[in-house]
Amino acid sequence: MKSFLGYLKEENMSLFTDFYELTMCASYFDNKNFEPATFDLFIRRLPENRSYFLFAGLEDALLYLQSIKFTDEHLAFLKKQGFKEDFLDYLRGFRFTGNVWAVPEGAIAFPNEPLIRVTAPIIEAQLAETFLLNSVNLQTMIATKASRVVHAAKGKSVIEFGLRREQGIDAGMKVARSSYIAGCQGTSNVLAGQTYGIPVFGTMAHSFIMSYSKEIDAFRAFAKTFPNKSTLLIDTYDDISGVEKAAVVAKELEAKGFRLGGVRLDSGDLAQTSKKVRKILDDQDLAYVKIFASGDLDEFKIEELLSKGARIDSFGVGTKMGTSADRPYLDVIYKLCETMTADGGFSPIMKLSKDKITLPGRKQVYRFMDAAENFEKDTIALADEKVEGEPLLVKVIEKGRLIYKFPSLGDIRATATENLSKLPEEYKALTGAPVYPVELSRNLLNLVKTLKRQLTITEINHGF
Repeated sequence: MKSFLGYLKEENMSLFTDFYELTMCASYFDNKNFEPATFDLFIRRLPENRSYFLFAGLEDALLYLQSIKFTDEHLAFLKKQGFKEDFLDYLRGFRFTGNVWAVPEGAIAFPNEPLIRVTAPIIEAQLAETFLLNSVNLQTMIATKASRVVHAAKGKSVIEFGLRREQGIDAGMKVARSSYIAGCQGTSNVLAGQTYGIPVFGTMAHSFIMSYSKEIDAFRAFAKTFPNKSTLLIDTYDDISGVEKAAVVAKELEAKGFRLGGVRLDSGDLAQTSKKVRKILDDQDLAYVKIFASGDLDEFKIEELLSKGARIDSFGVGTKMGTSADRPYLDVIYKLCETMTADGGFSPIMKLSKDKITLPGRKQVYRFMDAAENFEKDTIALADEKVEGEPLLVKVIEKGRLIYKFPSLGDIRATATENLSKLPEEYKALTGAPVYPVELSRNLLNLVKTLKRQLTITEINHGF
């Protein structure tokens, strides 16, 4: 499987970072601060109407860490920004040498749980921040949204149709991949199909119908080109008239030994129209012809349609899923949690800002299951603690070397499906879901209390 990052390799992603990452790194270098530090990447809080996250974006993040380098062209640009020659010389030989632990893609996660943990010389760890956040934010956001859409469809297929409204080439590729991980059957994005091996789907646009003087002539022309897999768009003028003509074409295909694949509805009262369309098709002994629906759909509209008894077999979901329109970002952050002391040990550190407190030290997340093997609760613990649950973070990079074998996209999708099946139904409610229990271990809780007290006293004694 080829990552889309490969398409950008010639341009190299080392400058795909916020300027302040480089200024901090330059100051670390200038002050001879090369000691290791540990950063956690996690999501601070749940957006409204979300009760879990479906994690995605790890593969691109790790490939970035493996490939980052600074070319002469990059360094010439940075020189113009005022960076010193000795720092530029350091960047010329830059490579990532740290250790990384991460939750596998397709895992279910909750607020404040470390998803990626980076321990590296602080310049290396700092420089990774922007790319890691960018990659995880988009892909986890979309995977989570898409999983809600798939759940609302109750086993009916969902196709990702949002490419034309997604924010650029990179987003279009990542949306297709993340949606497939979450359970969508395929995508309209042909490049994603070729790159990732995702099934591709498409019907026709209204312009195709309108280019013919008669609607039925458009249907016949398309069926002639694709006799085995045509889905006819029937609502350009009138959906009932459209399905009647589609039935005529279906019978013509039958006479030639073929079958019409389906009809598509894209507007109006989809619930009521689908019932009428189903009856017309069934009355013509065309029960095999599927009804495909699209048009500003999301999980809420799909749930409403099915509650009204809509006779829809599959859904094409575009803009609202491909942009996560109701919640278009996650509060994903990357924070320092430990630094190295003068004696070579590691010292836990935490942030005390109001409403932005972080958890100190190197950590692991443990998941506990109930008697039915469903998720029951999680515990965030210090990495060296012994906890009974299943550890979620695995080592993926050791001393700069990738030691993690990337699973196939199909395997990631299967992992996501399994994990979603183990998440109790109440946490998958589209609104009003309860908060999944995430606890701090006793040792981590004691460390938090101790550090809060020490840091507060230090600030009082040494403040301005």
